[in-house]
Amino acid sequence: MAGDVAGNDNGAVTDSRSLVDSLVASGALDPLFERIDGGQIELTGDGGLLGELTRVALERGLQAEMTSHLGYAPGDRESKAGGGHANSRNGSYPKTLSTPVGEVTVLVPRDRDGSFTPRLVPKHSRRLGGLDEMIISLYAGGMTVRDIQHHLEKTIGTDLSPETISNITDAVSDAVLEWQERPLDEFYPVVYLDAVRVKVRDNGRVMPKAAHIAIGVDMDGFKHVPGIWVQDNEGASFWAHVCAEMANRGMADALIVCCDGLKGLPEAVEATWPKAIARTCVVHLIRAANRFVADHDRKRVCAALRSVYCAPNGQAAQKALGEFAESELGRRYPSVAATWKRSWDRFVPFLQFPPMLRRVVHATNSIESPDYQLRKVSRNRSQFPNDQAVVKLFWLAICDIEDKRSLKRAKDGNKTRRKSEGRLIEGRMTTNWKQALAQLAAAYPERMEPYL
Repeated sequence: MAGDVAGNDNGAVTDSRSLVDSLVASGALDPLFERIDGGQIELTGDGGLLGELTRVALERGLQAEMTSHLGYAPGDRESKAGGGHANSRNGSYPKTLSTPVGEVTVLVPRDRDGSFTPRLVPKHSRRLGGLDEMIISLYAGGMTVRDIQHHLEKTIGTDLSPETISNITDAVSDAVLEWQERPLDEFYPVVYLDAVRVKVRDNGRVMPKAAHIAIGVDMDGFKHVPGIWVQDNEGASFWAHVCAEMANRGMADALIVCCDGLKGLPEAVEATWPKAIARTCVVHLIRAANRFVADHDRKRVCAALRSVYCAPNGQAAQKALGEFAESELGRRYPSVAATWKRSWDRFVPFLQFPPMLRRVVHATNSIESPDYQLRKVSRNRSQFPNDQAVVKLFWLAICDIEDKRSLKRAKDGNKTRRKSEGRLIEGRMTTNWKQALAQLAAAYPERMEPYL
């Protein structure tokens, strides 16, 4: 879908470019270029060339709509009399529009009956198509409402109030609700769970909250974002609610659920999907183990722990951890080995996986990438007005990520098969997924075969 849309847009751009190139080649635009070079004509700003071209094009289109509505052209008295048309033109009125090239005042025609409803410039509309999309794109990129207001006024001379800009971004609320409630696939081989910390105003107080995010890898290796849920704290009880909601939306089972070391989270996952393998993320374990390690020793500790999580089996990993605990680093930082021992039961299942599958599930990196993007867009905001604003911004950011990747796929010829709508997924295929899927099918045939 995304590729088709991009193809249509590229075709329109190509036609416009060919037309301009032919006019330049014919010399028809030379007098205009001379006046632009001489500073007699400005391209943008109040009364600029682009704004005037937009005004003329709009007024021409509005007159064509009026002609179609009345059934005869201006000044064509014979057609009016012969066709028995009782309605007629009744002058025009000025209307100032905010457009991507600045503010433009157009003359909108009227008819005697008052039955004319323009489609090009709808009634009660003060913004031309394209400006709303620009505002939403800037918002998804991380700009605040007041940043957008200043940017539009500075670049295209359009002055919109913060309330108007906020209302424009709120127009996506229905789409966000549809996205949050959409049906999910019946089975995801791999699911990642994580949370992003944000500050939200609640009952007059600014409180830290957790935006819970899940990513599911489908059978084709594409990463879906089932939803975003905001709660006061990241707790196992709320994760249980999230898992139950995903199950109610059609997700009947998951094979491997990769999560951080939050106490009670694996049990919450297994309560919803009893056959799921809930395991602790290796990267989160390493971070937790390094919490009390001096900065100059962290690289050495990480290098020493590599023999633990790269061990061929649980027995070898236990031996490697014991050797680390007895080493000079282990004695200096006993909390490192203690952290791994506390999470050992949830770490050991990772050692049962084949090498290619370990690369896919050894960490929540697949969710860390979108998490980084979401943290980046929320960095400019000291606080959010409510929970819905968090979900709205993060949804727009996810759509923005997918739009960028859709453009890249279009440039590459759209070689990747897509079975899902582009804007409903995070948009990237898991690296080495085919090999990992083959190893999953061989290791867990009874779980995988019904969905292959």
